[in-house]
Amino acid sequence: MITAIAIDDELPSLEIIEIFCSKLDIIELKKTFLKTNEAKYYIENNPIDLIFLDINMPAKSGIDFYRDLPQDTLVVFTTAYKEYAIQSYDIGAFDYLLKPFSFLRFKTTIDRALERKIKFQENNESFIYFKADYGLAKVVFKDIIYIEGQDNYVKIYFENQKPLLIRITIKDILQKLPQNNFCRIHRSSVVSLQKITSYRNKTVSLGNISLPIGNTFEDEFVKKLEKFS
Repeated sequence: MITAIAIDDELPSLEIIEIFCSKLDIIELKKTFLKTNEAKYYIENNPIDLIFLDINMPAKSGIDFYRDLPQDTLVVFTTAYKEYAIQSYDIGAFDYLLKPFSFLRFKTTIDRALERKIKFQENNESFIYFKADYGLAKVVFKDIIYIEGQDNYVKIYFENQKPLLIRITIKDILQKLPQNNFCRIHRSSVVSLQKITSYRNKTVSLGNISLPIGNTFEDEFVKKLEKFS
């Protein structure tokens, strides 16, 4: 799942992006913004994967806004002026959508973004930012031992640091983890496959930690573990 926001000073342009996103189940458009300063505040406090960004913004150009971004986020520039295409790629933009763009062209961009996110997550050195303690917390995937679900929160346990409590459901955090490296073993537990030291009698051991495997999750867990090893 790709999480995104859109920034444009023209409401019809934002509405088109909203409609296109609603037709795809691989992207969630979190918010839209008419002003860059409001978007900047949101980005600083909420982890997202992708930004649709109009280049011709009144207060601050999209290119200048992109250069000042505080986190590594994919940016897709949207504009009616094709002369900006080369400049957008030169500064590292992920893609460039020339208005008016078709749904097919839009979908191609999102498909590519999802492929890039999956490849990035499959790298054990990869990481993600989560909103926590009035800011953003960086979570490195390879450091996670397991995750415990607690209603609308999860608690992430690491090897060499204190657990991190963040407001997200266990179902939603699963979508953000590398699919080949993590597995849900219980309605309230997700484990890192590379941290497993043993598995027997419906119990997974991760060093000195033991967690039960729920009946409905066992078959999928065994398949993933065999494939992983």
